[in-house]
Amino acid sequence: MEERHVIVTYRLDHATIHELCAQLEPDLMSAIRHPTGIPPLLQVLSVLHFLASGSFQTTVAIASGMSQPMFSNVLSRVLSALLKHIRSYIVFPQVGDLPAVKGDFDALGHIPNIIGAIDGTHVALVPPSRSEQVYRNRKSYHSMNVQMVCLADQYISHVNAKFPGSVHDAYILRNSSIPYVMGQLQRHRVWLIGGSLYYSPKKVFQIIVACCMLDNLALCRQVPFLQEDGPAGGLVASVEPLDSEEEEVEEEDIDNGNNVIQQYFQ
Repeated sequence: MEERHVIVTYRLDHATIHELCAQLEPDLMSAIRHPTGIPPLLQVLSVLHFLASGSFQTTVAIASGMSQPMFSNVLSRVLSALLKHIRSYIVFPQVGDLPAVKGDFDALGHIPNIIGAIDGTHVALVPPSRSEQVYRNRKSYHSMNVQMVCLADQYISHVNAKFPGSVHDAYILRNSSIPYVMGQLQRHRVWLIGGSLYYSPKKVFQIIVACCMLDNLALCRQVPFLQEDGPAGGLVASVEPLDSEEEEVEEEDIDNGNNVIQQYFQ
């Protein structure tokens, strides 16, 4: 598979995908209990495709040569493995980084002493039946209220994706690590400037943070953002069933998955 097609499909290049796979492989191998278990590379490729496309699980599962229940298990496995490395991918600027970070913002918008742009967004989900109202936001749909901080180059330096949609932005800010960090940096006179697919709250949290980590990885490796020819795609605004917890492995699916890996290496 040529490099451009790899980047369009997975949002990462060959080299970065292999490094990511090597990092996650111990966790992905330990989770395989079936003798014909899914190779770690196929697990990583299928989840990267899912996150990059915003498509249905069934669509990605078919493209990856596996069943939807199997892909659901793979998705949970890879997300859990990836989030173990969050501190390596999402890092807030340290004192020694401040001059360069402030300089980047000054060059971008001529506003001095800025070390981050902070804002919130709502990500739709299927709420737990026992606490449905907690997830209903001010626009009357169910969501997680996500707080992020970005640097001038769009690197995500902080993400907080654990609060339901009904929680006010100010409460999320007060109960995040940002006030403490900014208090520690106060003497440096720096500031923050601020302005679908549906899953359970836990899975939404994992997907959001994983996407932030992978976006930072692509940015740090200078992977270009490429799209397929034609109109730009978006998230599919439909509801899929919540993830199945089945862990069956079908040998026919494994054979199809091996074909995906072979195509990737061509």
